[in-house]
Amino acid sequence: MSDTAATLRQLKIKSGVVGRLKKEHELYQKELVDQKIKTDKLVANGAEEWDIKNSGKMTEESEKMIKDSEERLGKAYDELRQLVVSAKKEPALAQEEALLKAEGILEEAAL
Repeated sequence: MSDTAATLRQLKIKSGVVGRLKKEHELYQKELVDQKIKTDKLVANGAEEWDIKNSGKMTEESEKMIKDSEERLGKAYDELRQLVVSAKKEPALAQEEALLKAEGILEEAAL
């Protein structure tokens, strides 16, 4: 496989990874908001202590997952950014669809 073909393949793969991790990160953030609302409702309605405590644990777990997904997204973002920078130096790749798509994903996923 030529260097150009390998670079295009890596652009597609890494773009997909960044896009997936961005969606995952957003889902965990939404889950955290929903879980906090649920916990607040339990407290307001005078639910049993076990239910409130369990909901708090689930909130903590969501916070941990946000941190984890943010770290993985940051790493994947940096890898894709470096690949895009090196691909831009190759004239054969300047107008490739995969490169343009990767740039778009980088803009969308910017932390």
